[in-house]
Amino acid sequence: MLGNPTDRAGINPNAADSSMEEIFREDVEDKTQVQEKKKSIFKRKKKPHIPQQTVTSAGSTDLKCWAGLWSYTEPRFHGQECPGTDSAQAGRAAACQGCPNQGLCAAAAGPDPAEAAELRARLRAVRHTVLVLSGKGGVGKSTFSAVLAHGLAADEDKQVALLDIDICGPSVPKMMGLEGEQVHQSGSGWSPVYVEENLGVMSVGFLLSSPDDAVIWRGPKKNGLIKQFLRDVDWGEIDYLIVDTPPGTSDEHLSIVQYLSATHIDGAVIVTTPQEISLQDVRKEINFCHKVKLPIIGVVENMSGFVCPKCKNESQIFPPTTGGAEKMCQNLNVSLLGKVPLDPQIGKSCDSGQSFLSEAPESPAALSYRNIIQRIQEYCEKHHSQEEKSI
Repeated sequence: MLGNPTDRAGINPNAADSSMEEIFREDVEDKTQVQEKKKSIFKRKKKPHIPQQTVTSAGSTDLKCWAGLWSYTEPRFHGQECPGTDSAQAGRAAACQGCPNQGLCAAAAGPDPAEAAELRARLRAVRHTVLVLSGKGGVGKSTFSAVLAHGLAADEDKQVALLDIDICGPSVPKMMGLEGEQVHQSGSGWSPVYVEENLGVMSVGFLLSSPDDAVIWRGPKKNGLIKQFLRDVDWGEIDYLIVDTPPGTSDEHLSIVQYLSATHIDGAVIVTTPQEISLQDVRKEINFCHKVKLPIIGVVENMSGFVCPKCKNESQIFPPTTGGAEKMCQNLNVSLLGKVPLDPQIGKSCDSGQSFLSEAPESPAALSYRNIIQRIQEYCEKHHSQEEKSI
């Protein structure tokens, strides 16, 4: 029921018919205005401001992001078609300007021809290149890089180089016992700093006046230094180039993948710890590798339990509440290279700049490291043989 008209609209039920029609007409007009106002407010709140690029479907792609959403096919900007992630113009075409995924597409496409020629000339004598990655900081990535370099250089017939591209937190000089050393320049370029005759190191840490100096750089300057490390360092004949990266999937990672795509990359070793808070970021790193077409050699679970040096019992310092790296690798179809237990001697060796493999050769952690290093070598040799056959 509508109820008493006087209660509902404040009118006298005995009013003339013409007055009634006028009042009800005004009532309807007021309701229409309210509805239009509500629509206007809803329209403003429904969508955040997005730059004036129009997104339409234009085919499938393995890169999925636009306007903060990681899901789309291929965009068209101002009437121009996206060149696609497999195109040489990916990330460089006019249609790519303004796209938040421009850097990722450019990394997949590789450097421009002039840069590619320079990098190929400098790195032509590098046989294997291995990137050490992790989405999470503090998982022992630089420690693993240092141990990997020492382990590979244990074979005196192998020439090994360790490149530290963690621009803001270069810890490799300290771990390799090279703190305070400086880079020297010759006619053939910058000379690496050598730990041994067959193990050279390059890091921004050698360019700082003090190890406590902060490097406060934006992306372009970081990228320029990474390119300079690859292009201007006289690496010579190298069997293994190990690249230690900072955590995440940002400027440094895009740059190193882009520049090294001019030559070749055997693959990436991804380091994690057992707990889920680390694994959730490592999954992002694996996703990054797939998107930029970077092969994954495998995953290393660091700090995987603690073996008591007296009773030899193992304790889980970081419990694998979701199954650890093993379960993650099964779900994502990635190889698990091995698990390295916690060992206080690892930290001591890094602080003193010594090789952990030499300091504690019979420890469970050292044995695990050696097994992992052997698997990496086997992968690289197999990868190299496949490349030679394809040529």
